[in-house]
Amino acid sequence: MTSAITVARMTQCYKAFKELDGTWTVVDARTERPAEMGSRTVIGMNQQDAEEFAELFSRLDAQKQETRA
Repeated sequence: MTSAITVARMTQCYKAFKELDGTWTVVDARTERPAEMGSRTVIGMNQQDAEEFAELFSRLDAQKQETRA
């Protein structure tokens, strides 16, 4: 079950950002830099994919935070 704290963290960790060229980037809200998956940055996506990746990354980050607590 997802707690309210987890949901709050999820909405703040990663976000989809529209670039000037019309593509989308997943941004780490804490560093304001493009998110990375392995050795690749998550850039040049369409809006739907970027939003889904941002949600996934946020959820994974929240789970990681919960296991540390």
